[in-house]
Amino acid sequence: MTNNTSETRTVVVEREIPHPPEKLWRALTQPHLIEAWLMKNDFDPVVGHRFNLRGEWGGVLDCEVLAIEPHRTLSYSWNFSHDDDAYDLKSVVTFTLTPTGAGTHLRMEQAGFRPSQRQAYGGAKAGWQQFLANLEQVLAGLD
Repeated sequence: MTNNTSETRTVVVEREIPHPPEKLWRALTQPHLIEAWLMKNDFDPVVGHRFNLRGEWGGVLDCEVLAIEPHRTLSYSWNFSHDDDAYDLKSVVTFTLTPTGAGTHLRMEQAGFRPSQRQAYGGAKAGWQQFLANLEQVLAGLD
């Protein structure tokens, strides 16, 4: 018998990006570029580095770099403390870059949404679509 209260959901968004992994990596790891497509931050691409993402809505996400494999994988915690269990999120975001003939296949996964967090899960599904659209605009402007 499964305990449904411990099951979590994952948001996955995949895109074909017409740029090489190295260029995409820059946008995923350089603070000024992260700010341009995601949020204000104090990111440093070092495993164990704790940083914050500050949303325009006033929220602050507590994050920690969990894994880095340059030009291939970036993973960090994405935690939002809130008194309401529906918004008190402890999740992990992972970006996986795979070179293709036309550029890079980008896979973004955010894992850890509890069943009681339907609204946060829905918000992440919509939010990541917008974030990745912003990312593509940033990439288009890079040399």
